[in-house]
Amino acid sequence: MRLSILTLFAAALTLGACGNTVEQRIGGAAVGAGTGAIVAGPVGAVVGGAAGAVTGPSVSRAVRRASY
Repeated sequence: MRLSILTLFAAALTLGACGNTVEQRIGGAAVGAGTGAIVAGPVGAVVGGAAGAVTGPSVSRAVRRASY
């Protein structure tokens, strides 16, 4: 019984961390696509969205560190 509760807690903690990363990637992709569309049109939107999805979590961490 104790092992199953511990396993459930560990799974919830892991899934919570994944959700944060997914939200950061989606937000980064949206910002990158918007910026790319303004600068270079449809091709820029695709490239900016891909770049934003890849770099989103690291940018988010850097901004969070800089704000403290």
